[in-house]
Amino acid sequence: MTETVSIFIATYFGVALGRIPGLMLDRTGIALLGAIAMIVAGTMSFAQAAQAVDLPTIVLLYALMVVSAQLRLGGFYTRVAFWITSVLVHPRFFLWVAMLTSAVLSSVLANDIVCLAFTPVLTLALLSGRRNPVPYLLGLAMASNIGSAATIIGNPQNMLIGQVGQLAFDRFFFWCAPPAAVALLLSYFLLCWFFRKDFQRREETPDARPILQTLPRFDRWQSTKGLVAVGLLLAMFLTAIPREMSAIAAGGVLLCSRRLKSREMLQLVDWHLITLFCALFVLVHGIETTGLPAVLLMKLKDAGVDLHDLFTLSGVSVVLSNLVSNVPAAMLLIRFLDPSRLDQWYALAVSSTFAGNLITIGSIANLIVIEQAAACGVNISFRDHARVGIPVTIVSLIVLAAWVAV
Repeated sequence: MTETVSIFIATYFGVALGRIPGLMLDRTGIALLGAIAMIVAGTMSFAQAAQAVDLPTIVLLYALMVVSAQLRLGGFYTRVAFWITSVLVHPRFFLWVAMLTSAVLSSVLANDIVCLAFTPVLTLALLSGRRNPVPYLLGLAMASNIGSAATIIGNPQNMLIGQVGQLAFDRFFFWCAPPAAVALLLSYFLLCWFFRKDFQRREETPDARPILQTLPRFDRWQSTKGLVAVGLLLAMFLTAIPREMSAIAAGGVLLCSRRLKSREMLQLVDWHLITLFCALFVLVHGIETTGLPAVLLMKLKDAGVDLHDLFTLSGVSVVLSNLVSNVPAAMLLIRFLDPSRLDQWYALAVSSTFAGNLITIGSIANLIVIEQAAACGVNISFRDHARVGIPVTIVSLIVLAAWVAV
């Protein structure tokens, strides 16, 4: 038991730190190393480790990545991003259209992919128009996080929560979408306030045109195939058919293409994230075998910290999500939830997703936007993000608290 607890604590500490001094390990590598240690230490066998992985969640995540890859290679994201730039002459309206589009697409597709595809085009358009790209790119990242909170398939942690909690797609949406919509609108107003002096200012900007050569060209047929697949999936998610079965069937059909190579599509699958999920399933199962989570829950309750209280759960979720990232945080906290209290699962999904806007490392979407912008010569610092991210997160959580209290 002592070895298991030590491995778990050391691994989660490493995930929180993001690295191990002297080694070239990132969060996924650290989580994988911890899972390996659990098996080698005898906490569980290989068979038990395999059983610990929630295969339906992994299959759903994988299949939706294939669908997103279809749309990306078909140039759909690029075409939509170029359409948004048509209203660039009206900066505030452009910001709203960019944020709304990012939020809506992120609610039905992976928010990371949306940011990856949109950032270069929007940055190029803004630089060509001699405008400061920072407020618009921050809006893109924050809207993608907020919008993804609305549905089960909006982001990886929501997929995990929805699958493990066996939550209905429509009920999840009707509970989570209202606070996400209000938070999106308030976030837009906050961005307008913080960058009110930048909207009419013209700047000397670097040339980002070379980045266009790396973007997929729009293919009407391939994009239509992807959109039809998304529409059918959303319809099937409202039926009794298991979500993972619907998603993997759609992914399999899309792989049967005469133009898009399956290798190219599968290269866009985030194997890094899937490995992280599998490793975390093993780690959490390992700590569960010790009985420590149940003991910890009782001690917290005796100390007045009740994780079944929605306000307390949301607060712990926000703190933990910014320490170890929201996927590991959700993986850990779902073990403390009451299966009969669906509102606990909804609150965890929304709070852990809203938490991603607090600081740059809180969400992969933030890092993608920052890295893609840097490739175009635009620097978004930790301070730039925190200046807006902290108030946006606070306001979003106030909206969630008000929704919970209703």
